[in-house]
Amino acid sequence: MGKKYSKKEILEEIQDMRNFYKRKVVNYRGTTSDSKEYYTEVVAEWILKNIYLFNHIKPITREKTYKVDSHDGKNKDNDSNREEEKIAMKLFDLSQNQGKVFDIIGKIIDYQTPLKDIQTDKAGKIDLLAYNEEEKTLRILELKKPDSKETMLRCVLEAYTYLKVVDKDKLLKDFELPEDTILKTCPFVFVDGAQYKEIQEDRKYLKELMKKLDVEPIYLKEKNGEYEVMK
Repeated sequence: MGKKYSKKEILEEIQDMRNFYKRKVVNYRGTTSDSKEYYTEVVAEWILKNIYLFNHIKPITREKTYKVDSHDGKNKDNDSNREEEKIAMKLFDLSQNQGKVFDIIGKIIDYQTPLKDIQTDKAGKIDLLAYNEEEKTLRILELKKPDSKETMLRCVLEAYTYLKVVDKDKLLKDFELPEDTILKTCPFVFVDGAQYKEIQEDRKYLKELMKKLDVEPIYLKEKNGEYEVMK
């Protein structure tokens, strides 16, 4: 990113929370030209002061089931050209077809779970759903590929937005999970990726925001085709 922005310019680009995570400002890397703060810290501080705006995000109730029958973890004819989707399908296949139970998250029960009810709904898809039976916890996982350049702030906001958008009761019912299941949302990023490195730095407001939203990152490590999950 060539141009340098002032703190005022960064704040002017922040408006409402509808599709807020998609705003370019959320993905800016670097520091402001005047205050020398990380761009994402300026945005995270503003969100903390205006956190009530998340209440404006209304859930979308799908008339159809959240559980898509065609999801079998098989990349037929290499029809997916998205690396993140391919990784998600591999992880789903490991759980569903090979019985893999991952540390922390448990079993992957779905990938690319649709949030829309009608085509015009402005909502994406949940990358992965993972259920930990012992903890009775269902996690919405926002997966990023190893070389993703997205900021951790973007990952946090996208994951939390999906948590606000999904009809929690219907989601649990469609996947035949107990009504008292705890629902959490987590950025699911690779160890040593850009987001992992970012969270190791001094990011006071980002970490405060994550705590406030109860969003905890989960880390993924791949070696020789084997995947390991860690906090």
